[in-house]
Amino acid sequence: MYNFHNHTYRCGHATGKDEEYVLEAIKNGYEVMGFSDHAPYLFPKGHHSGYRIQLDKAQDYANSIKALKEKYKSVIDIKLGYELEYFPALWDEEIEYLKGFEYDYLILGQHYTDNEYEPFAHYSGHETDSVAVLDKYISQVTLGAKTGCFTYIAHPDLINFTGDKEVYLKKMRNFITTLKELDIPLEFNFLGYTSHRNYPNPNVWKIIAEVGNRVVIGLDAHKPNVYSDKEDLQKATEFLADLNITPINLNELKLVNYKGEYEQF
Repeated sequence: MYNFHNHTYRCGHATGKDEEYVLEAIKNGYEVMGFSDHAPYLFPKGHHSGYRIQLDKAQDYANSIKALKEKYKSVIDIKLGYELEYFPALWDEEIEYLKGFEYDYLILGQHYTDNEYEPFAHYSGHETDSVAVLDKYISQVTLGAKTGCFTYIAHPDLINFTGDKEVYLKKMRNFITTLKELDIPLEFNFLGYTSHRNYPNPNVWKIIAEVGNRVVIGLDAHKPNVYSDKEDLQKATEFLADLNITPINLNELKLVNYKGEYEQF
């Protein structure tokens, strides 16, 4: 078993010590786990993001995960990663900054359209009936995927579009098809599933099944005991099975590290 979507208390909305996540993963039979807290971002001065690692905690995060990786190397394979958005105006500087921590992988979670610090930026999980916002979300995720820096896309259906359903499904089908062509896996988000959010969206997952994208289950763990929720994990697996979707095995997943090199299990 594996999970690459795991947060820490440094993001401000997760609880528990780093080591507690590791011990829960070990107890529940996980062979590989990755920490992917919300990456610190080099925003213009004056912007404070309240849901990600702050710059003054960035080195502590990397040091902690690397220390746990060494401590438990004979029991579980631990990877250092980040979840982050593709913000066009900030991307080049941001990716060079993160490379300094020598990460093992990145996952793309587009929580905002445009650039987060801009006053017109839209939080993807908030309702919108704007086709322009939907188009922007699809565009930014697609451009992010095309950078080749990301291992997979977290909650690809995060955008909470409440407008015309026919328009939404047509655009999402084109989006999912493009991601299939880019051969980047898509995440079935366990947190969204268990907390009954607007994602995973059943209609989008029907499209994913029809298009045939590669799929991973990401726990999106914000507390250690998520690793013990085997009952809901079984339900999530059955949900996918009903759509004839089988999550890929660990040896089918390639991590893209800070050097742009692939690691395969």
